[in-house]
Amino acid sequence: MVPNEDKKIREKLKQKTWNEIKTNDSWAIFKIMAEFVDGYEKLSKIGPCVSVYGSARTKPEDKYYQLAEDISYKLTQHGYGVITGGGPGIMEAGNKGAHRGGGVSVGLNIELPFEQHDNPYIDKDKSLDFDYFFVRKVMFVKYAQAFVALPGGFGTLDELFEALTLIQTKKIGKFPIIMVGSEFWSGLMDWIKSSLHKEHQNISEKDLNLFTIVDSADEVVEIIDNFYAKHHFSPNF
Repeated sequence: MVPNEDKKIREKLKQKTWNEIKTNDSWAIFKIMAEFVDGYEKLSKIGPCVSVYGSARTKPEDKYYQLAEDISYKLTQHGYGVITGGGPGIMEAGNKGAHRGGGVSVGLNIELPFEQHDNPYIDKDKSLDFDYFFVRKVMFVKYAQAFVALPGGFGTLDELFEALTLIQTKKIGKFPIIMVGSEFWSGLMDWIKSSLHKEHQNISEKDLNLFTIVDSADEVVEIIDNFYAKHHFSPNF
């Protein structure tokens, strides 16, 4: 094959592939819209809830699994439901605690090739499945009165910093962001304070007040209750 003909063929294949990508992107808009509409319709009816984040890999015998269950149970006793990512690990513990407490138990499941599957403690009419992480993260934030992060991996960090960024930039109102497990979070917080704030001044000092680190379920509930008492309204708005 002569070089020029080979080049033309490659250009045609490239153009075909690019056109297919653009067409698929256009059709994906409808799928994205459907996920937003379904999420808004179902979650607008759940009442006051707290989003609980954490690793899908945490086992039931782990102290953080047990702590997540305890936190979620106590939240339901103070009038809050619980929103999790709907999967195993910390997410399962959160839904389990809410279920045990007789409260609202929401699961926002994401389709993944590994780890993720619905846990059995989600209210049947409050289980949603998502293809898109960014749609799911909107639901986590939009319908929560507080954010509780237990030890986790990249996904937990992504969700945590999403919430921090939205509050920092005033895209949403200020809600409590509580990180559970000082032994787990202390290294990250030291880096945020020393590097982001002091050394590089990439955040302001007041940004350090956007989150609180605690070690017990009672502290989590107390912080959330005090926040809403201070702002003169109950979570049952």
